[in-house]
Amino acid sequence: MSPEPPSVRAAKNFSATFGRAPRWLVAAPGRVNLIGEHTDYNDGFVLPMAIERRTVIAAAPHGQRRITLRSATTKGEAIIDLTRPVERGEPAWSNYARGVLAGFQRLGATFDGFDALIDSDVPLGGGLSSSAALEVATATLLEAITGRVLDPVEKALLCQRAEHEFAGVPCGIMDQFTSVMAKEGHLLLLDCRSRTTELVPLRDPSIAVLIINTNVHHELAGGEYARRRAQCEAAASALHVPSLRDATLDLLYEARAHMEPVAFRRARHVITEIERTRQAARAIRAGDWPATGQLMDASHASLRDDFEVSCAELDLVVELAQAIGESGGIIGCRMTGGGFGGCAVSLVRVEAIPQITTQIAAAYRKKTGLEPTIFSSRPAGGARVLS
Repeated sequence: MSPEPPSVRAAKNFSATFGRAPRWLVAAPGRVNLIGEHTDYNDGFVLPMAIERRTVIAAAPHGQRRITLRSATTKGEAIIDLTRPVERGEPAWSNYARGVLAGFQRLGATFDGFDALIDSDVPLGGGLSSSAALEVATATLLEAITGRVLDPVEKALLCQRAEHEFAGVPCGIMDQFTSVMAKEGHLLLLDCRSRTTELVPLRDPSIAVLIINTNVHHELAGGEYARRRAQCEAAASALHVPSLRDATLDLLYEARAHMEPVAFRRARHVITEIERTRQAARAIRAGDWPATGQLMDASHASLRDDFEVSCAELDLVVELAQAIGESGGIIGCRMTGGGFGGCAVSLVRVEAIPQITTQIAAAYRKKTGLEPTIFSSRPAGGARVLS
């Protein structure tokens, strides 16, 4: 029997928790990035899609000057005082929502207190943007409550700012833009400099995206993300360009003798990954699956060797996928997300999904003693008000 979707669970749990039915029900999806990793904060291109997993918030007003946020996922609760500007607070997960609330306050939006119950089937810490899904769901709820509907770019940037200022994560724009703007049946080619988007159809019903969660998340991830960002900025400075988006391989190799080896490798990944992302969008439009697969495989090798953000478990998943290969229904596979654990993403033939899932799960379990979580998704739509 299939588990209840989070929208059904959220409405039921809200009624059970707060003793009345919710007035509003909103949802925002997680995302997976097919290719274009660690390019977003370098003004490059990314090619994500929303997944068929989402964060749902059920809410109802109570007329007092406070907000109660209850999480069905973490079992925690936050009480937020509305008699003064919203500030950071505990529990830590509530800061993703607090930052959005503060952003709406800065816009001059007014709202009374409400109770809210948050439910989600986006895996936490898996590189599928559970944090952006919570931020965008919160913003969508506040649009419904206040009647103030933001421009999609403004909405995504408000949510990104919340993550920077309240959660302390210097993320790029990909996660929030995808959760806000994704369209069903399409990938989103996002130019992170101009903030323009282009829909790339993934219409072939025989092709799907398979997400393989290693269910490991190594502790160094947070600090290493900030370090990689600083290394990219240092590399751009050494190349005398505003960002690595403006660099070329020729320029990089000319400057190699004057660069730290680590900075050279970081820049080489970003420069080649930006080009791979553009090529992948063209290949997918043309239905050129062999070329798409080669680009995904090359992306993983670059992330593993030049950017050094993979880990043994992610490398194992990719090796298992590559061993199955196109004859077994796998077009390409790579790590996705910030790295050091989380998920790999694979483009696969739909009819082969059961066999691929069984084969990878068994081999991964045998090698690591861990149980992976594997699910497929078609490109989903962005955030919306459900009721």
